[in-house]
Amino acid sequence: MAYAAASLASGTMAAMSDALFTPQKRGYVPSDHARGPWDRAAMHGGPPAALMAGVMEALPTEAPMAVVRITVEIFRPVPLRPVEVAARIEREGRRVQLLSATLTDGNTELCRATAWRMRIADLDVGEQPPLEVPFAGPAASTAHVPESVDPAFHRTGVEMRYAHGSFIEQGPATVWMRLVNPVVAGRTTTPLQRAVAAADFGNGVASALPWGQYLFINTDLTVYLHRQPEGEWICLDASTDVDPRGVGVAHSRLYDERGPIGRSLQGLFIDRLRVTPPGV
Repeated sequence: MAYAAASLASGTMAAMSDALFTPQKRGYVPSDHARGPWDRAAMHGGPPAALMAGVMEALPTEAPMAVVRITVEIFRPVPLRPVEVAARIEREGRRVQLLSATLTDGNTELCRATAWRMRIADLDVGEQPPLEVPFAGPAASTAHVPESVDPAFHRTGVEMRYAHGSFIEQGPATVWMRLVNPVVAGRTTTPLQRAVAAADFGNGVASALPWGQYLFINTDLTVYLHRQPEGEWICLDASTDVDPRGVGVAHSRLYDERGPIGRSLQGLFIDRLRVTPPGV
């Protein structure tokens, strides 16, 4: 089975980088642009998910293939320090392959991911509905202005433009997102990485509960793509369902500027906050 691995011997942080991660030796050092909203010492879920997605799709294949589904399981907060990534092909195949990846901090497994990728072929499947975007595009949407310039993924890692709703409003929202920085320094960010990084915002941009009063953090992320995204902008038409018992699900329809590309889901752990998280 094909195998790829990345690790990092150094335990020191790299200088601030324009990328989310900087490769060093065989591992990845995060920048402050990867920071999450709940804990200043932890990453947002989007950067680790995009990092694992890139390592998995780089695994060798004899024929052109595309990832159709990726699931990321988040076992614990990912600290804002060097991480190691390993990926492998779990099920070989010329038409369908199952991939896996792990993200670790030393001997501690932080995240695990699996992905199905399928061969690409030109097939005559009959006439399909025309591609379209049923709301304003990024150029006609309202730019989100962060509350500060303190580096964090939701402030300095992405640009947001709202076609409907806003970051501080509760309820469904439609938001265009663009990565400001490459995922890995010196490497081209792939369409899959753009989609995965944006999809992890579903629970945040369409919050069903007020920021500063509740924690609504996702334990996982699943992204389905029936079409590979084109261009820099990814749109989430997102909403969140919650239950008074402290659980929820965030779901998003995903678009690029041409039309639909797929969907995403996140399971949510919900609890009351005693103090406002410092990253919000």
